[in-house]
Amino acid sequence: MRNKTIWVLTSVVAIACATLFLHRLYWSTSSVVGVTLSNDPDARKQAPIPGVDITATVDGKIVRTTSDAAGAFRIVLPKRAWRGEDTELQFRHAGYQPFSIRLPLRDQIWVIRMPAISSGGAPLASSSLTVLKDVRLRYSTHASTTISVGSIAKTFEVVNQGNIPCNHTAPCSPDKKWRASNGGLTLDAGDGHEFRNVRISCIAGPCPFTRVESNQLLNGERVIKISVRNWSDTVTFLVEAEVVQTLLADSIRNAYPAIFGRELSFTVPTAAEGASIEANTNGTDVVYPLGPQLNLSWAVCHLQIGTDKTKLFRCELKPGYQFQ
Repeated sequence: MRNKTIWVLTSVVAIACATLFLHRLYWSTSSVVGVTLSNDPDARKQAPIPGVDITATVDGKIVRTTSDAAGAFRIVLPKRAWRGEDTELQFRHAGYQPFSIRLPLRDQIWVIRMPAISSGGAPLASSSLTVLKDVRLRYSTHASTTISVGSIAKTFEVVNQGNIPCNHTAPCSPDKKWRASNGGLTLDAGDGHEFRNVRISCIAGPCPFTRVESNQLLNGERVIKISVRNWSDTVTFLVEAEVVQTLLADSIRNAYPAIFGRELSFTVPTAAEGASIEANTNGTDVVYPLGPQLNLSWAVCHLQIGTDKTKLFRCELKPGYQFQ
């Protein structure tokens, strides 16, 4: 009986170990993730390649996907597979040499660097090249300007007679001993105006026996409300503030892109409008608007929007153009 029990326990342990081993060999995700970059010995010039046509072949089945604006890709295979099993991937993009690779299925981020297609033939004469110099970025944002339009100085009284017991009849002093009264003031700066640097102070009467109950003195408010409790004789308060107006206007911004070889990159903030590229082209200053289609006569551009909505532009020169 004891030998049988040991045999059963040994079998259970063996099955559990085998299951764990097979689970580790089995790759349940069955997908390949990575990024496509231009192949260059200078890491600064390994720009993402968007729009790469990617195909994977597994057991005669073909799956396709395309790299996004950041060059990232994720291709889901048609079946689950064992870890270590190979799949063949092919990468195609105009301007780059076709690239094929066999990858083992394992948890890894694959970085695919694609060599660019050489233009071949004799290099273009400098006289036939269009030269772009002093390349800069121009866009507009909404900027606010605050101007002072005046100030106010208002007084108000909180009438009360001191030394009268409260007798549990509200309002009372904080210690519930003396009868009190409440008074206050409401001010409106007017349409389109705001109060700034609001101050309130007691200027006459038994000020130590008062307390500001509510004090809505936040900057940037059109209306301020003040309430004061007084449990002695009549007091006088002074309220002072500046009145300002905020105006919105377009502000033009200029920046310079990062240029590496035949590529330039730049970012614009979320609120930017009317982005354009200005450059000295063969001695003439020219403005190139960046419309929704990103059509430039001298470059192919791609737009990538970050998680914070910042816009990242990458542009690569077309043949016949060069930066200087």
